[in-house]
Amino acid sequence: MAREKTLKMTGALKREWLKAFIAGVVALAALVAGTAFGKITNSSAHAKVIGWSAAFVLLIAGASAVRFLAKGLGQQLARRSNLGAGATLRLVATAVGYLILLFAMFAVLGVSLQHLLIGAGLAGVILGIAAQQSLSNIFAAIVLLFTRPFVVGDSIRVRSGVLGVLDCEVLGIGLTYVTVRTDDGVLKIPNSAMLASGIGQPRPRTITTAEPSNEVTPPTDAETN
Repeated sequence: MAREKTLKMTGALKREWLKAFIAGVVALAALVAGTAFGKITNSSAHAKVIGWSAAFVLLIAGASAVRFLAKGLGQQLARRSNLGAGATLRLVATAVGYLILLFAMFAVLGVSLQHLLIGAGLAGVILGIAAQQSLSNIFAAIVLLFTRPFVVGDSIRVRSGVLGVLDCEVLGIGLTYVTVRTDDGVLKIPNSAMLASGIGQPRPRTITTAEPSNEVTPPTDAETN
């Protein structure tokens, strides 16, 4: 039963990737045709028709590609981590995808991108500085979840200049923290710290048994009397 469910989820995920690929190819073709042959302002009727048609196709196909791609990434991450992390990645991918689609639409419509790029660059620098730690944790989470140095349920040994040497069990992987269980309790470690740490297998604990002693203790005075 569990195997059938896994196969269904894998098949649904492949269909999402295929839909995203087809929609992305159509959107790219519309972008190339619109920028090469279409022109909205100060042009002939033929060039205007090509420009508006390319913009319409780009809008529909690009939005579909963003939706399918974000859904596929969210499902992939949810399978490896949890539903919360998958939903967060889906939201981030959707926002980035629609931002790229917006700039592509401006290019097809012939809107000057110089001032927009300058404003977007300044806003990106300000937001990047303000959210540097959060963004580093998010990108570190994506790297950890796709490279998979460990998965939920693994017992690992972490070697870090900040954390030292830590033997723990992985309880969860989110977009901000990795939740682990140590001998001292549950600990949340930032993803950027985990990505910069050395990850290995803990040394197996050896159980030592006391060997029987062959020494003979001399009798006490009470025992001799």
